[in-house]
Amino acid sequence: MPQYGTWFTYAGAARIWLAAGLLVAAGALVWAGIWLPLPVRGGRAGRTAMRAAYLAWVAAMVLFVVCFVSYVRQYVHAYHISLGMAEPRQHVAPVTFLAVVAVFITIATLGSAGVGTRLATAAVGAVAGLSFFEFPFQLIIMTRMYPPVLPDPIFYRALLNVPLFGVEITTLLLLRLSPMVRLTRATRCCLALMLAVFAAWAGTGFGYPLTPLPITLNIVAKLLSFAVVLTLFLPRQRSRGGASRDCGRPRCG
Repeated sequence: MPQYGTWFTYAGAARIWLAAGLLVAAGALVWAGIWLPLPVRGGRAGRTAMRAAYLAWVAAMVLFVVCFVSYVRQYVHAYHISLGMAEPRQHVAPVTFLAVVAVFITIATLGSAGVGTRLATAAVGAVAGLSFFEFPFQLIIMTRMYPPVLPDPIFYRALLNVPLFGVEITTLLLLRLSPMVRLTRATRCCLALMLAVFAAWAGTGFGYPLTPLPITLNIVAKLLSFAVVLTLFLPRQRSRGGASRDCGRPRCG
């Protein structure tokens, strides 16, 4: 088993329960997308609230970087290795980078909002593409991370994961406050598809992406997470008269 950035795979009943739970969550999202009123627009927070939200977002990212560096240093110290020596080849990282760039450019060139608003929203959207993937991913692997970081594995596991949850939560809060965002049926369907891919991955044991199948499932799930973000910025439908309109009936969105 590789000894860097890995986790114990799921086996037996745990694998079945994980896959079943993810399928139930995906089905619930599909049901919500069909029957709940859509689309839902983002909030219209005041300038002070937006500044506070952005400040919390930046603070969460800074805290995560500091904690991540501390985690890596302790890992290197505990196992007496040099950085990068035991790290497996990163098959997914190039895809992630290209997806981040693509989402940022797409959001930055959409809509009629000011340049500053579009660039700030594009930055949040690019991080959100990772957040939609990382939130369920963390919940799945954080108790199975391998190898444990000594002398206190639970503390260092929390040191890595808690600040990352903070980044994800503040990112999604900022998306909720953006006037450019609209939650549509496509958003929930893409999120449901992502969870379905997670379920397929769980059915194979949710192994570290070193072999073709886990690599493929990881990449597909990550691309779907970025698709979720893009659906939040779909243009409004226009009536025959040219005016934009929103529809709250189940069949619209």
